[in-house]
Amino acid sequence: MLSSLRKLFSREEDTQDSATLDPALAAAALMFEVVLADHEISQTELDKVKNLLQQIFSVEEEAVMSIVLDAKERHQESVGVHAYTSFLNDSMNEEEKFSVVTALWQIALAEDGIDVMEEHSIRKTADLLHLPHSRFIQAKLKAKATV
Repeated sequence: MLSSLRKLFSREEDTQDSATLDPALAAAALMFEVVLADHEISQTELDKVKNLLQQIFSVEEEAVMSIVLDAKERHQESVGVHAYTSFLNDSMNEEEKFSVVTALWQIALAEDGIDVMEEHSIRKTADLLHLPHSRFIQAKLKAKATV
């Protein structure tokens, strides 16, 4: 019985959370998962997140900071990425999800190489976005080519 109550409340949280999401915010939350994978936030990574949100989602510069702050707060309160990947699976096609995973690689590459926890986070996200391993590797290679 306790298990059923937990499931009920967790579904309500997911529903409430997804009601306030948009693709840019969901992607930003996933980006913070990579940024914080090594337990450090650098200005280089934050700048990369802002630039990628503008490029991928055509977010205006004024709105980017609001999205970044919201995503950072959500990450601190979150217990995982499932709500964000589920939302993106429902609202994006395969190519758009590929661009998000490529952006995650670009963030990981923004500093001194790829941390093992960053790579793990990107792999988990790519799996939850239902991207095949070949697309995961293509995203990594595409990101490396832009560095």
